[in-house]
Amino acid sequence: MNQPAQHRVLLVDDDDAILEVISTAFSHEGYIVLEARDGSEALVRAERDAPDLVVLDLVMPGRSGFAVLDRIRQRHSTHPVIIVVTANTDPRHEQFAHDRGANAFFRKPFEVETLLKSAANLLAIDG
Repeated sequence: MNQPAQHRVLLVDDDDAILEVISTAFSHEGYIVLEARDGSEALVRAERDAPDLVVLDLVMPGRSGFAVLDRIRQRHSTHPVIIVVTANTDPRHEQFAHDRGANAFFRKPFEVETLLKSAANLLAIDG
């Protein structure tokens, strides 16, 4: 029986506690986990490591998540799948993220299981 190829996920967040929790969860599910702690590092990793999925915080030092989202979508219109996560409560941010090419949007705090299910569903559709 052939094993499906492992998906590569790039987790981008400047909060180490959140990064650790979601990194552990994705690793446990069998994903190859890559991490970035700011927008500039995220862009370097996205180009170098070609992730299938990016879980992207919006508010970070340096480049914002929106700047990262724009840059990835300029270079790759549909791949990778991008899930935006943010603690910002402004309802306009969700529509703005979708308009810029985000595949899903989560407000912090969120259930990690829900994030994992969304990622699996989006990757099944995408790939």
